[in-house]
Amino acid sequence: MKIKPLEIPDVLLLELEVYSDERGLFMETYQSLKFAELGIPDPFVQDNHSGSRWGVLRGLHYQIRHAQGKLVRAIVGEIFDVCVDLRRSSPTFGKWVGMTLAAVDNKQIWIPKGFAHGFFVLSEWAEVLYKVTEFYAPEWERTLLWNDPELGIEWPLEPGQVPIQSERDRSGKPIADAEVYDWM
Repeated sequence: MKIKPLEIPDVLLLELEVYSDERGLFMETYQSLKFAELGIPDPFVQDNHSGSRWGVLRGLHYQIRHAQGKLVRAIVGEIFDVCVDLRRSSPTFGKWVGMTLAAVDNKQIWIPKGFAHGFFVLSEWAEVLYKVTEFYAPEWERTLLWNDPELGIEWPLEPGQVPIQSERDRSGKPIADAEVYDWM
């Protein structure tokens, strides 16, 4: 596995080693000892799997209690994945990092606790699998406004395109009004 810190150094791109032959392929996507060596000792407690059609934008979600670290990968199709640093004492507070994750690339991204997360579907259909370090707690979930000008996220929308979203995601709060804590 190759590890590459992204523009926010706590966010890691993990390039998986793939073994292929005439039967197909095999890859190890998670191994607790290797992840602990990377500084990711938290156990994963829940796996989530979502499927979305082209043009769907999910997020930006986070939990103010029971903050979740996430290991995210596309297993079908392609997405533009984004995370925003909401750790107040972090030098990268309010900064975002985004990248394309595609099933054919065999890459995944580690997003530590204290980040809002979301993605935009680039392919006709995409399925995203992500492991989390805390259980989902709806009473603590919050949504950051996906198009907050203060964040300046460069979503790969076509000119004039309005993403398909849930009402909750459309009505997220700008970072200036967001309820955030210090997870560091």
